Amino acid sequence: MASRRLALNLQQATRAKTALRSLQPRSNLTRGLATPVSHGTNTETTTLSNGFTIATEHSPWAQTSTVGVWIDAGSRAETDKTNGTAHFLEHLAFKGTGKRSQQQLELEIENMGGHLNAYTSRENTVYYAKSFNSDVPATVDILSDILQNSKLEPSAIERERDVILREQEEVDKQLEEVVFDHLHATAYQQQPLGRTILGPKQNIQSISRDDLENYIKTNYTADRMVLVGAGGVPHAQLVDLAEKYFSKIPAEPHTPASVAIAAAQKQKPDFVGSEVRIRDDTMHTANIAIAVEGVSWKDPDYFTALVTQAIVGNWDRSMGTSPYTGSKLSTFVHQHNLANSFMSFSTSYSDTGLWGIYLVTEAFTRIDDLVHFSLREWTRLSYNVTSAETERAKAQLKASILLSLDGTTAVAEDIGRQIITTGRRLTPEEVERVVGSITEKDVMDFSRRKIWDKDIAISAVGRIEGLFDYNRIRSDMSRNAS
Repeated sequence: MASRRLALNLQQATRAKTALRSLQPRSNLTRGLATPVSHGTNTETTTLSNGFTIATEHSPWAQTSTVGVWIDAGSRAETDKTNGTAHFLEHLAFKGTGKRSQQQLELEIENMGGHLNAYTSRENTVYYAKSFNSDVPATVDILSDILQNSKLEPSAIERERDVILREQEEVDKQLEEVVFDHLHATAYQQQPLGRTILGPKQNIQSISRDDLENYIKTNYTADRMVLVGAGGVPHAQLVDLAEKYFSKIPAEPHTPASVAIAAAQKQKPDFVGSEVRIRDDTMHTANIAIAVEGVSWKDPDYFTALVTQAIVGNWDRSMGTSPYTGSKLSTFVHQHNLANSFMSFSTSYSDTGLWGIYLVTEAFTRIDDLVHFSLREWTRLSYNVTSAETERAKAQLKASILLSLDGTTAVAEDIGRQIITTGRRLTPEEVERVVGSITEKDVMDFSRRKIWDKDIAISAVGRIEGLFDYNRIRSDMSRNAS
């Protein structure tokens, strides 16, 4: 299933603040040799001669392992014509290879008691499996097979069109997904990051086998792939398996067209202050996302953005969440009955991000009040943040990091995303030290530079007749300071 959720919960906050020193450029590695590198206390990494990286965290007492391949390519690596290709490929990966039919593939996984899955995001595609340690060699063989030898049969392609169209219909029923897709579309207009992951209906109906093969040739290259292992698999064993199964993958795109596409993907997108509104008075709620340009995974302000997000906080009336959890905005919204829920978010990409808030309300005549006081809280962050609320936010962030790393699959996910985005993995201990050093002065400095009086992107769906016009909302970003 595609991973499309855009709001970055605190559980996902295990990335580098200083982001730090990346691995040596692969072009400088000695050709023909595997180059071992070690960062932190638990994660070992090795890069093969073709640029393919292996990263592991070995737990000798673990009886199972999660092994997966993280690919630095998602929907952002597509064109307008091929938007949806990465997700389409994810569906076809399990439909048979040159060595295994779909039935044989499913039976092999079932017989070993394993679990095989995949997902696509805007910047990554991931294929992973969980199995007993003794089955790791077979698991790596399967992952290698589906990544390099998928048959992409015309009959399977046609069947999956209907499956993906039904999936798109289900996504369109999830208001949060719709609002955040529109937020990206308006914030990154006419740019790859603004496209959806599933792609438009006309693309799903027209994507061809040539499109799928060209995507693989352009993006499934060794320099953009990381084989991750977490659990009982030793690092040396996974390196040997990588040499056996992945050493023949091309080091980089080898056609002029592929090189040109890869270069275009690396251009930093422009954040556009703008809005999109879809008014539907038959809906029971107004659903509004407001964002400024945030920070990338590698930005020195990465963790400061997360702490600032945590100060604004999250609140949901239907969940019985206490309004007195330390977030000033939740207390105010509850007391004045302004919203059903709100969620602050800090979503990061390789070179940009979105920092903002998602609001849901049935108080249709008071939408302007809800937006005004939410933005007033943003402005307060620039000049009046207390030590107490900063420490609360830091404690929540640090606790969520540890809670999120429960199990080999969660650890593999953490390793894969960090290595593929920053070139190295920070251990939870390192992250805890970085977060612990953030002060209220850091939060206020970040807010003055990144939030106060900055252009905003707005996405609104539902009964939004009470939402004031864009210029009025934009002016609140500066007027609230007075």
